[in-house]
Amino acid sequence: MTADPARHRTPEELEAALDHIRQAPSDHGTLELIVRRPAVDEREVLATGQLSMEEGLVGDTWNQRSSNKTPDGSPLIDAQLNIMNARTAAAIAGPSERCALAGDHLYIDLDISLETLPAGTQLAIGTAVIEVTAEPHTGCAKFSSRFGVEALRFVNSPTGRALNLRGINARVVQPGTIHTGDQITRRP
Repeated sequence: MTADPARHRTPEELEAALDHIRQAPSDHGTLELIVRRPAVDEREVLATGQLSMEEGLVGDTWNQRSSNKTPDGSPLIDAQLNIMNARTAAAIAGPSERCALAGDHLYIDLDISLETLPAGTQLAIGTAVIEVTAEPHTGCAKFSSRFGVEALRFVNSPTGRALNLRGINARVVQPGTIHTGDQITRRP
């Protein structure tokens, strides 16, 4: 009998994953997955993506989504890109094909904790550069329905917030091309 990959993880399973998540590299990482959202609840996994200062991940609908955090309802530039630690995504989602359901654009094998990647940190990926923003990235009802209420509690717990288990937000500061497998480096 095989385990159901779509089942929700238990609190014990999630807690057991913390050591592995904490072992993510802090200086140089890898871009594990690129996901574009061409429409609400749709996902396209890409081998190569283009990052644009105007569009974020080209072909994604970020720039078409209104925000209640901007005076005119325009898209929030500080949430142009959503980034999740690939180890966390795997612990929560199971098989890699389910990770894209989290709704993030970039899944990286890199420590994305508050301590390691504070707002203003720039990351070089491929020929692009992105900058971590202070905009919080927290789980929502869709995240809970896809991965379970325990996963939502896990990412929003004090430990989860310190490690940014739900992810971080960023914006493009230098457009360019990114590829799955690209090295990620922190810029000085």
